[in-house]
Amino acid sequence: MKWSKSLSALLAPILLLAVPEAQLFTSAEPIELTLEAPLQQLFDKGVADDKFSVRGVLSYRDASTGSSVVVPDIDVSVRGHTSKRETECSFPKLKIKFDKAAPSRSIFGGLDGLRIGTHCGENPGEERTPKFGRLANEKSPLREAFVYRLLDAAGVTTLKARPARISYVDKATQAAPLVRNAMLLEDDDDVMKRLAGTGEITIERFTSARDQFAPSETAALAFAQALIANFDWCLRFHPEDTYRCNARQPLWNVMAVARGGGRAVPVIADFDLAGVVVGRHNWFEKVYNAGFVPSRSSVEIEVISQVQHTRSLFSRAQLDETRRHFLERKSGLYDVLATVRLDPRGRELGQQHLDAFFKAIASDAAFYRPVVVKPDARVYLDATKSREACGAGDTVLPGTPITEIRRDGPMVEVTLLDARWHWAPPAECRAVKEGTVWIAADTIATEYPAK
Repeated sequence: MKWSKSLSALLAPILLLAVPEAQLFTSAEPIELTLEAPLQQLFDKGVADDKFSVRGVLSYRDASTGSSVVVPDIDVSVRGHTSKRETECSFPKLKIKFDKAAPSRSIFGGLDGLRIGTHCGENPGEERTPKFGRLANEKSPLREAFVYRLLDAAGVTTLKARPARISYVDKATQAAPLVRNAMLLEDDDDVMKRLAGTGEITIERFTSARDQFAPSETAALAFAQALIANFDWCLRFHPEDTYRCNARQPLWNVMAVARGGGRAVPVIADFDLAGVVVGRHNWFEKVYNAGFVPSRSSVEIEVISQVQHTRSLFSRAQLDETRRHFLERKSGLYDVLATVRLDPRGRELGQQHLDAFFKAIASDAAFYRPVVVKPDARVYLDATKSREACGAGDTVLPGTPITEIRRDGPMVEVTLLDARWHWAPPAECRAVKEGTVWIAADTIATEYPAK
């Protein structure tokens, strides 16, 4: 029997409830696994060839019986984009495909596959990779697994995740087993089934979030990225939007799942470069002015930046509704932080990001802070407007937050937070990023967007 599109849309929530959560993801406790495969051969060929895979065996010990459960004949391949570069990850991310589906008697029962977030490398402490700023050691996958749990508790659509401890065995090289922390992550096909999806809207077919997603889900997505200070994503919010996207790539680390004839569902993923994981971004000084807040905290500034950017995207009613959504779940998010396994610095970062986020949205006064509201506002190096701070005739984008320093007649000295990335590389305005500038006082207000 073929259902009409309208009936499919009506039944989608029922179908979603009918798909049970895979047993693997019902617990947040780390699971110990052994992955046996010719991994060096995979790394030698699979980094350059996305279609190359090797056969392997996955096994674990059943906690209830104490017996070993072996899942043979799995396909193992390399995944990722920037992480596949040798200068980023000497041990890249992996993807597993089960033959047909994982045996029903195993903890992987019903799954088509798995993603593995590996330890990436062996960098010491909090050292980040020089190019993209990854935390290339085994702290990273546990912190990222925490992020997925946090977003799930926040009611944001993302992938299911679980921390793991994996013994990697490569008999072909006769090397000793390598035991490292990892993260197990839901496969695209499995999230499609869980969400009762009818297909994925590809980059080529995606138009904008305004057209294809429900406003409430798009707003929740934007607030969620602010919460974790993640900038490794993009989404074209409306047809003219260029914030961190371009014409060829309206989506990055956001999966658009079509469901019947209704709105598609945005699914966010890939948080190994989020601030709550890496601590600080290598590019921070190229975009933001640390003097925007008295604490000069990069965490606070990065969170505020994306929180404030939402004011240029959504109506006041939608903003307030989304703030309530997160505030109602505040205690649950702190509960996640209190119960997951994290290294001390990882727990500290989790606390800092949660504190900064809820401080930024807690009240109207905090959220609707002063911003530039006029499209023709110019910035100067002095109150007399004798020298422009940036390029000739350059103006501040509406919605750019300011911190007021002092007033001189009709002019006000401010620190700007480039929340809309107007002067992000390759653009340049050192005055905005390194000090204070002057702007006409009548270009600043808190009523943005208007009631």
